[in-house]
Amino acid sequence: MGDEEKLQPVIKNLEQLADDNSVPRNIRRGAVGAKEHLTKPGQPLDVRLASAIYTLDDLANDPNIPLHGRTLVWSLISHLEQINASIKK
Repeated sequence: MGDEEKLQPVIKNLEQLADDNSVPRNIRRGAVGAKEHLTKPGQPLDVRLASAIYTLDDLANDPNIPLHGRTLVWSLISHLEQINASIKK
């Protein structure tokens, strides 16, 4: 599986988070922003990953995010960090 293919589950989860009306609007906006970072054409994969991780880290630290949203964000960060580590090898 290529690195771009490994991003697909993360992108799908970000879309679900962006469509989840039980989370605050700023969290949904942040999920859209992280997805845009990951799908931005013309940027190296490591830059896209770092940008998305930074955005998701801000979301995880937001005091208004519900527990299920925070858990999902942490999971996505972990997945992106694993992809980032695999491309550095």
